[in-house]
Amino acid sequence: QVQLVESGGGLVQPGGSLRLSCKASGIIFSIMGWYRQAPGKQRELVATITVGGSINYADSGQGRFTISRDNAKNTVYLQMHSLKPEDTAVYFCNGKFALASYWGQGTQVTVSS
Repeated sequence: QVQLVESGGGLVQPGGSLRLSCKASGIIFSIMGWYRQAPGKQRELVATITVGGSINYADSGQGRFTISRDNAKNTVYLQMHSLKPEDTAVYFCNGKFALASYWGQGTQVTVSS
């Protein structure tokens, strides 16, 4: 059974840091990534990483977020620094293999003082 399980979300003050994790099972995804969806907004790309380590960042996280992947653990991470209130959203893990796309259940990140 293919599954993606996120963890690591929570409440953090502006300027703080969080590390999200996403454990995949059932398949090795060619591309894994993080997306986020704020209330009333569309889901948007945060960052993606291929199984070979090629990385793509959206402008919103450039310089503040770092995506990484441990293929041995079939896990992708998102290290977030200098968090802003506008980073508040549900963060979803995504995995792609061939034409299939899978989503995790999401983890809430709230940036507030």
